[in-house]
Amino acid sequence: MEERLSAAFPDADFILSNDSARHHGHAGDDGSGESHFSLRITWAGFAGQNRIARQRAVNKALGDLPGNRVHALAIKATAPGE
Repeated sequence: MEERLSAAFPDADFILSNDSARHHGHAGDDGSGESHFSLRITWAGFAGQNRIARQRAVNKALGDLPGNRVHALAIKATAPGE
């Protein structure tokens, strides 16, 4: 995921956290330890975009990972200074 995010959002600052251990035994936990993630990303290109547009951009960058290998992804996307 980090490679895809870096390629799609040049010069972005992001923190991708694997939260899977906190969801062990919950729906979507496939036992891989890579099912639930949270992302905090700040990128200048998000300026002027609403929350939905930002989340769509992140999901597009990740392609087939959300909903396929990744069960849940919490996204906090901001522009610098927000």
